[in-house]
Amino acid sequence: MTIRVLVADDQDIVRAGLCMILGAQPGIAVVGEAADGRRAIAMARSLRPDVCLLDIRMPEVDGIEATRQLAGADVTDPLAVVVITTFDLDEYVYGALKAGARGFLLKDAGAEMLTQAVHAAARGDALIAPNITARLLSSFANSRSRPVPPEPVEPLTAREEQVLLAAARGRTNSEIGDELSISLSTVKTHIAALMRKLNARNRVEIVMWAYETRRVHI
Repeated sequence: MTIRVLVADDQDIVRAGLCMILGAQPGIAVVGEAADGRRAIAMARSLRPDVCLLDIRMPEVDGIEATRQLAGADVTDPLAVVVITTFDLDEYVYGALKAGARGFLLKDAGAEMLTQAVHAAARGDALIAPNITARLLSSFANSRSRPVPPEPVEPLTAREEQVLLAAARGRTNSEIGDELSISLSTVKTHIAALMRKLNARNRVEIVMWAYETRRVHI
């Protein structure tokens, strides 16, 4: 099945490059382009792509607000959003993830990681550039201005805690399975249980919760 992608970036050359990279990948088709956030929102709602690739800094509506309108907690039928930017700024990353993005990449991440992020978002997973994940989440989670979120009503099991910590350290499902000597299907079952107990919409929110509750430290 082909993954339909909408690309939004206000720089024509960058947008063309992203479309060219994605269009050359098997199983991915670019179905729309937008040069500003307002147009991106309108096109996304009309085309209902599998993944929206949004730049942070766009005129009219920025990428974070566009993400919030397309994938926020109050959106009835949210779309999968991956945010991409040249700016490695903590507030951008955290803002995008809190707004509902399933991925965050820098524009120099390369074609392979871009493709991986699109595939991850399309299947309901999430991918954040490894070079910013731990630093970003730890920085914001350990900020004294942010209250520690409450523990879930249904406590996590010991195995769920292990899966949570492995995921928070950037391990894939396969790597978690190998590390804990459990099957891939069992890992997926634990991830699903974590999402349910933590009321998380995706893997990113699980990882953010792990950092916010001080379970993981750099």
